[in-house]
Amino acid sequence: MKYTARELERDLNKLISTPMGRRAFMAALPTLLAGCASVTSNRYREGSNQGQNTSITVADEIKMTQEYLPQMKKDYPPYQSSYLQSYISDLGQKIVYANGLHNQPYTYNFTLVQSKAVNAFALPAGTVFVTGPLLAMADSEAELAGVIGHEIGHVVSRHTAERIDKAKEEQNKSILYGIGGGLAGLALGHGLGKLVCSKEDQECLARIRKYGAAAGAIGGLLIQKYSFMANSREDEMEADRVGFKTSVAAQYNKDHVGRFYSKLLQMEKQQRGNSSGIISSVADAMSTHPPSEERVRQMNQMARNANNMPGTIISTNEFMRAKKLV
Repeated sequence: MKYTARELERDLNKLISTPMGRRAFMAALPTLLAGCASVTSNRYREGSNQGQNTSITVADEIKMTQEYLPQMKKDYPPYQSSYLQSYISDLGQKIVYANGLHNQPYTYNFTLVQSKAVNAFALPAGTVFVTGPLLAMADSEAELAGVIGHEIGHVVSRHTAERIDKAKEEQNKSILYGIGGGLAGLALGHGLGKLVCSKEDQECLARIRKYGAAAGAIGGLLIQKYSFMANSREDEMEADRVGFKTSVAAQYNKDHVGRFYSKLLQMEKQQRGNSSGIISSVADAMSTHPPSEERVRQMNQMARNANNMPGTIISTNEFMRAKKLV
């Protein structure tokens, strides 16, 4: 049986329509979301990897990239345009060389890929993908440079290596948490189902139980197809800072390299406006990414503290041509 977000919203609205239902949901919410909380320590190592301790070597990162790359190319096929590929590669390499990152220790490559999503992501060891819709959404090359610099930031900071080591340390514990979370969610869903559904409505009861089990499993153990790419909030904020610095070092205008985050903030506000408050709250709590308000504040602060050198770049004719092509 397939359950939709509309059905979930309907059942939750029915649940919270009564005082007893609201009390039950609020009591259950910490259990549903406990496993999704991120621990932050306000790390400001600026991509220097100071204090980083990982057993994962650069050779390990290269091997992992080689293993995942064929499937990634199937899921995200490159644009069959030599101009677009040359453009995104030249832009990425400009940032790499401006910051002395070539072969230090990674060899970077950049690919524009087909997808319906506005996204960019990096495999370990310097392989960076940018989707066509993200390029189309950027208003300037400086904005696009800021996003690419962010992905370079994940590579430079070796976030994947850190997450793999952490996963090894927590493996047994995580498996137990995942199983426990699923069971707790199932029981929780059954309890909520009794409040929402009539005794005769077995379909409603089954649906609520499934919601509960899914929430418990997500809270206890987040499993994704490319789980090693799931960055923490702390990682994202660090990559934002590295992205800003590397883009500005490549002569991009300090007041424009972070503007893409303002677009993300507007998208989030629009999304929240198009769904119920309770659904939006749950979605926000389950996100591993920092809220866009936080990212915009950080970018604005960095821009205020930086200086523009003469001749800084906002956009180029090459960027406008590439944007039209996608």
